[in-house]
Amino acid sequence: MIPEFIGRLPILAPLDPLDEEALMRILTEPRNALVRQYQKLFEMEGAELEFSAPALQEIARRAKARDTGARGLRSIVEEIMTDIMFELPEIETKGKYTVTEKVVRGEAPLFETPAASDKKSA
Repeated sequence: MIPEFIGRLPILAPLDPLDEEALMRILTEPRNALVRQYQKLFEMEGAELEFSAPALQEIARRAKARDTGARGLRSIVEEIMTDIMFELPEIETKGKYTVTEKVVRGEAPLFETPAASDKKSA
């Protein structure tokens, strides 16, 4: 059959929504997974990044709640990591950082920032 003819046939393919476990696998298993991409970015800055299992579950839970599926994972992870990526180059002593469930929810920072009284004024 020629491609022009096949393209005119109506084809419907129902898809089942992804569950949280499948979304977590999408975050971690592919060769170019989001988690690996951010780990590589942290390595380039001389730091190490790790995502805890509860953090991955919370990200998957948010994607499921938004009903965005796998496409929504990137926007959720970027929302969490954008500020962190801007702060990372300014940190003098870099080490191992773990993204926890509290970091995903915005209840705790990934980096401990010095108190306002510790800053020197000009």
